[in-house]
Amino acid sequence: MKTVLTIAGSDPSGWAGLQADLSVFASLGARGLSAVAALTAQNCLEVKATFPVPASFVKQQVFALLDEFKVDAVKIGMLGSTSNIKAAAEIIRSAKLHNIVLDPVFFSTSGYPLMKGTGVAAYKALLSFITVVTPNLAEAQALTGLIVNDVESMKEAARILTGLGAASALVKGGHLKGEAVDVLYDGKAYRYLCTKRLKGDNKIFHGTGCILSSALAVGLAKGYSTGRSAQDAKEHLIETLKARGGRRQTNTSAYFTALG
Repeated sequence: MKTVLTIAGSDPSGWAGLQADLSVFASLGARGLSAVAALTAQNCLEVKATFPVPASFVKQQVFALLDEFKVDAVKIGMLGSTSNIKAAAEIIRSAKLHNIVLDPVFFSTSGYPLMKGTGVAAYKALLSFITVVTPNLAEAQALTGLIVNDVESMKEAARILTGLGAASALVKGGHLKGEAVDVLYDGKAYRYLCTKRLKGDNKIFHGTGCILSSALAVGLAKGYSTGRSAQDAKEHLIETLKARGGRRQTNTSAYFTALG
């Protein structure tokens, strides 16, 4: 059994954050470990408050786990402070961790700010340690300075993110109009990951980025390519949202299309 570590914020509702990550790990047959980077007061509809854990204690949590477990992949979610972003880089470097998936959480689904101050610069420095970074449109815009609002600008954002050091970038198009298109770039080739949209109450989509990135980390832990891991992760996300009550009339399978 592969072991995957999440370093992320806690979500008391269980539908996002490290609780969702651990659920995904278990459902995909991986052993889950967790280090809490931030506490939150939230439900599936809104975040009311956040409280970052001190960076020194984040590191203590992780190194205590590494004393016992061999970690096959790491998912990094909400870190809550610039010092915690820097701590994540220190952990990866000193422990020589690999298969790192970064979901750079800047805002909650409801729009609550989860990163302030110098977080953008710290995230950019962290990218050189990252196997796959998975920003949504707003996060990609914050990290690259581009206006990211269509597939072409998503491709350019992904190119810039790999130029900043990430091995691959999966720019998520869930906020686009029309078909949901994610753009994956590995420094050599672009691919679309496309699905038809699900419909449902807003709370159904709480934690979608957490689910996708943690499922992707499991794929990497199992030795799958980034492309297969991303495709499998999108399939898992769709099935999770359907189980929550998301619905649509068309085929639910995700598919890749290579771009020139």
